[in-house]
Amino acid sequence: MKQSKKKKLKEVMLYDDQETSSFIDKSKSIKLEELGLKLPATPPTQVVSIRLPSELLNEIKAIGSQRDIPYQALIKLFLSDSVAGMKKR
Repeated sequence: MKQSKKKKLKEVMLYDDQETSSFIDKSKSIKLEELGLKLPATPPTQVVSIRLPSELLNEIKAIGSQRDIPYQALIKLFLSDSVAGMKKR
């Protein structure tokens, strides 16, 4: 017998308030789509790793400190401005 989406959602919400690990039946998994939930195809942000010269990173951190902007946010601003400028060319 199929459970309604509303009933499944209520069941999932119970997991927030109680210790329910003993209730989990691994043979009957619930898919996100069955709950009316959908993950984006591509995450809105992605983690990257980049090596920068220490001097450059220190300069970026100093500029960020002067502008009261975290240096990682400042790097994103610099990259965004640069890409926008290149698109205009």
